[in-house]
Amino acid sequence: MTWLQAVVLGVVQGLTEFLPISSSAHLILVPWLCGWKDQGLTFDVVLHGGTLLAILGFFWRDWLGMLESIWNGNNLERIPPGVTRRTLPWIILGTLPAAFAGFFAQSLVETQLRSPLILSMTLSGVALLLWIAEKRAKLKKGLSEVSLVDALAVGTAQALALVPGTSRSGITITAGLFRGLTREAAARFSFLLSAPIIAGATLKKLLDLRESGIADADVAPLLLGFLAALVTGYLTIRFLLRFLQRYTLFVFIYYRIVLGVVILLLIRYAGFRP
Repeated sequence: MTWLQAVVLGVVQGLTEFLPISSSAHLILVPWLCGWKDQGLTFDVVLHGGTLLAILGFFWRDWLGMLESIWNGNNLERIPPGVTRRTLPWIILGTLPAAFAGFFAQSLVETQLRSPLILSMTLSGVALLLWIAEKRAKLKKGLSEVSLVDALAVGTAQALALVPGTSRSGITITAGLFRGLTREAAARFSFLLSAPIIAGATLKKLLDLRESGIADADVAPLLLGFLAALVTGYLTIRFLLRFLQRYTLFVFIYYRIVLGVVILLLIRYAGFRP
């Protein structure tokens, strides 16, 4: 892998992991379009490590606030707005559906559900769900008003993100809107909820790699990919939270539909077979 490939894939991961447009679809499509070989498990681990650190770094005050709220109560000035004593327990419980789905269905997903046709269908299907959610959105609840039912609903939606093309942020934000959350609150809860799952997936892949080493020639590309995913992911989170304070998600809905159509055309006329 060249340095350029590492940086490009790191940027793609950082952008698409948090924008509701599907990181898996882009990480399958971009290398195929560029004629690059599969980046491999090691690089996949590194990219996920970069986006995990982006989440932890951006929301560090929220994580500390959750711990302080449990230990000392809700009436602390240092606790970020929206964080309550229930936020961390709800995140833990909301993580369980995706954790169970990953444990029992990961092999099925990796072997049976990675076709280009499924990518196109999930891109368009989730776009339709997001469009309906936007049209029906009540936008009444902030992060502090997230209930156990809300957390489980969003967490169950996150389990569906195992299917390539779904988008973890896309399907969880959609579920949040259906539950009456504001766009910003839905995105914020989605990002907080994704941290344990990304951490778990990264740890599992690290365990899979424990018997293989890293060649000296791969160290620099891996570091560049990690930094690209970290920086791009951090900036993407910041951008999306500010964007959703003023605008709807329709630009991402249209993008998903267009990308789904493009993939169908590539299947038909360019032999898209990653």
